[in-house]
Amino acid sequence: MRNPGTGPHAAQNFYFALLDSPLGELGLVATENGLCEIRTRINNRKAFLSYLKKSYPAMPQENSEKLKSVACQLAEYFSGKRQSFTCKLDLAQGTGFQQRVWKTLQSIPHGETKSYAWVAESIGKPRAVRAVGGANGKNPIPIIVPCHRVIRKDGSIGGYTGGLDKKRFLLGLEGA
Repeated sequence: MRNPGTGPHAAQNFYFALLDSPLGELGLVATENGLCEIRTRINNRKAFLSYLKKSYPAMPQENSEKLKSVACQLAEYFSGKRQSFTCKLDLAQGTGFQQRVWKTLQSIPHGETKSYAWVAESIGKPRAVRAVGGANGKNPIPIIVPCHRVIRKDGSIGGYTGGLDKKRFLLGLEGA
């Protein structure tokens, strides 16, 4: 992923909130345009704040009210009451290729899986399977942009930046 505080994001205000989840604590970051990051690997609050300070041009302000809708939708998802998300997303930090991959990931229905090859074909780049895997791994908004629904063509689980245990949990939660 490009540094989330660069490019189109450089002049924006950022907000963050922490959310307890079955995957552990999640760090949510948003701009005025929408959610721009879900951080799934948080060791503790201090480490997350240090990450934010290094990664964004100005320290994001803690504001759970601005991220309340996202937090509620995620809580509903984890409780099995939600299968799709309606929150606004800000994926401007991705390259054009990454953004096409991430948009395609959002078309994979809840409870289904698709292969990296399927994603590559869907974006008109059937030979770009490895690049699709790379873009998948750089997805800044896991869960909502469901990169966990992408598996290998042979049916094996593949990788997951958040850890295979989290990918297995999400797929199990969705009955995939």
